Amino acid sequence: MLRNCAILLLAGAALLGAEARAESLEGTGAVLQGLDKVTARVSRFEAPVGKTVSFNRLRIMVRACRKHPPEEPPESAAFLEIEDVQPNGDVKRVYSGWMYASSPAVAAMEHPVYDVWVVDCRLPAPPPPAAPAPTPPAPSPRR
Repeated sequence: MLRNCAILLLAGAALLGAEARAESLEGTGAVLQGLDKVTARVSRFEAPVGKTVSFNRLRIMVRACRKHPPEEPPESAAFLEIEDVQPNGDVKRVYSGWMYASSPAVAAMEHPVYDVWVVDCRLPAPPPPAAPAPTPPAPSPRR
């Protein structure tokens, strides 16, 4: 009996937690870091959603970038498509999938020369505050 109550309490808490979660915020681009394993240089760069950027011989396309809202634990994730442009001009897809900023090893790109990982998502700028409505002039006294 006690075990069944504990299971019900845990299930209820999980449901409440799931309902209380806010939707992820859609980003306009991803902040990425790349490592050239030959030179040991780390580069930080931005990749807008839907546009191709280059990191050495890699071409990187960010299809989506999502970030948890501020009231939740921090997490950014991006769906990346990464191609390696070979010296002879051939193009080879080396990665396609979601990468997570908090756990880069979970879905790492396998490449002998380069590493790429997600650092953050760029969110759209908030709209400027609305201008206050003009105050109508006070009525003039009648004479």
